[in-house]
Order: sequence, then structure tokens, then C-alpha cells
Amino acid sequence: METETVLDVTVIEPRLKHPTIFQNFDSLAPGESFIIHNDHDPKPLYYQLLAERGQTFNWEYTEQGPEIWHVRIAKIFTDEAGAESIGEIVAKDYRKAQVFKKYGIDFCCGGKKTVKEVCTKKGIDQSELEQDLLAAEQQTIGTEYDFQKWDIGFLSDYIINTHHQYVKDNTAFISEFAEKVARVHGANHPELIRVADIFGRIGQNLTLHMVKEEKILFPRIKELANYQKVGAVIPADDLGMVSVPIQVMESEHEQAGEDFEEIRALTANYQLPPDACRSYTILFKKLEEYENDLNRHVHLENNILFPKAIQMEKDLS
Repeated sequence: METETVLDVTVIEPRLKHPTIFQNFDSLAPGESFIIHNDHDPKPLYYQLLAERGQTFNWEYTEQGPEIWHVRIAKIFTDEAGAESIGEIVAKDYRKAQVFKKYGIDFCCGGKKTVKEVCTKKGIDQSELEQDLLAAEQQTIGTEYDFQKWDIGFLSDYIINTHHQYVKDNTAFISEFAEKVARVHGANHPELIRVADIFGRIGQNLTLHMVKEEKILFPRIKELANYQKVGAVIPADDLGMVSVPIQVMESEHEQAGEDFEEIRALTANYQLPPDACRSYTILFKKLEEYENDLNRHVHLENNILFPKAIQMEKDLS
């Protein structure tokens, strides 16, 4: 049996790490793979690889810290590479988001995966899922906005005024409420202490995350839209002005998604115990509301705004 190649990126000069990994990936035949060995989570590489090579690979952690990370990167076959991602499916028809939610599939933070990929990983019957997706197309279309047609600058403002504002208005309240409920009920429900800790981290991370979007990324996206309006080409110094920070934003989105996945596991999908008081009930309702808003928020960015901005950047380069 042929031994799988392990690429130790810790011994490669920093400026050559990603080019070397890309070179190794490009040399693979479909179905072949190699493992990268690193001393930190290489998640930003995932987004760079996705941006530059598209849906042509599988990314699998075989070891995740705290000192060593191993990731198997495999080149997928051509028929798989052409498949739509979950995020692309939802971007075209938001009615299908409820189907993915029913199956416990993350369509926003983890929306880069294909249906086949996620069904294989989660042990879901793909034909049953696809039947439900077809059934969703028969549902009446409500007043859902067609975000795909919106100007990317206008969409950026909408995200700030709607979803960023929701986070700003609700994070401190829910965090304080979670700590209060944990103090009162933590003895009988120790998972609440962990929930309060996780949500506190989510709130801190999202607050910093939104500052980076509002002060750096979104102004660059608007600048890009202006280049297009006047028919200008992006100056050489501005190449990567949106694609590079987007890689970081998508990585942070995925972390938020993983944190909420842990909260759902700890709370059995926000199922209240028999001894839940009114505050306990309010906390779970607000956590679920916050997660639902975050799902829509990240969907608009990962699946609509960011792909449009990246494509615009390529077109104007």
C-alpha cells in the first residue's frame, strides 16, 4: 500500500508555505491526497484554496491540536468538482434553507460543502434530502428579497443596519442573562455554565469581527463597486483588496457556527427541562433567535456578498 505524503509546513519559509502547498495540490491526480503537518490550525489556507481552486478538494482534519494539526487534502473527481455548494443552493432559493436546517446541515458558516459531501460525512440519505429540496421548490414564495440582484455596496449597508445592529442590540443582554441563569441553575444544570462561557466568546468575537467588516472589508467592497461603475481597473497595489480579508472573515464565521453547534448540543436544541423558570425560558428563546439571525447574516455574506465581491475583483483585475 502506498504511503500518503506528509508535508511538514513548519520547516518551510513562511512566504513559501502556501505556494508549496498549492504546488503539491496541483500535482495531485483526482482521488489522490496528501497531509499537511502544522503547529496551528491552517483554516485560512482552506479559504484561500477554495477561492483559488474552487470546489475541487476535500478538507479533513485527522488531528486538531493543541500542539499539532494534521489535515488531509484530497483532489476530488471532476463530476464532484462541478457540484453546487450548499451555500450556492440556498443563495438561489432561500426556501431550501429550512430543509438543510431540518437535517442539521449548516448552510451558512459551513455552506462551502456539497450535498454529497455533507451527506457522506453525516450519514444522511442523499436521495431523501434531495426529494425534500425538490418539495421546497413547490412552496409559495413569500416576500423574500432577491439579494442576488442588489448592488454589493447596498447589500453591505443592509447587513450593517439589519444584522450587525441586531448583534449590537442583543449581545450584552443575552450574555448577562446567560450568566444569571447559570448562577441560579448551574448546580442542577452545569451545562448552563458552559453555555454562558461559549456565548460570551461568541459575543466578543463577533464584536471584533464586525469592526473589521465595517472599518476595513465593507469600505473596500464599496470602493470595488465604484471601480466598476466608472469602468476602472483595480490598481496593482489594491489586488486582493477584498479576497484576502474575506478569507479571514469566512474563517471567523465558521468558528461562530461551531460555537453555536456546541450550544445546541449542550441544550438538546434548546429543549427546556421541567424545572425551567421564566428566565431560563427567555434565555433559550433569545439564544435560538440570535442563532437564527446569525444564520441569515452569515448566509448573506458567505453565499451572496463575498462571492459577488470576489468575482468583481477578478473581473476588474
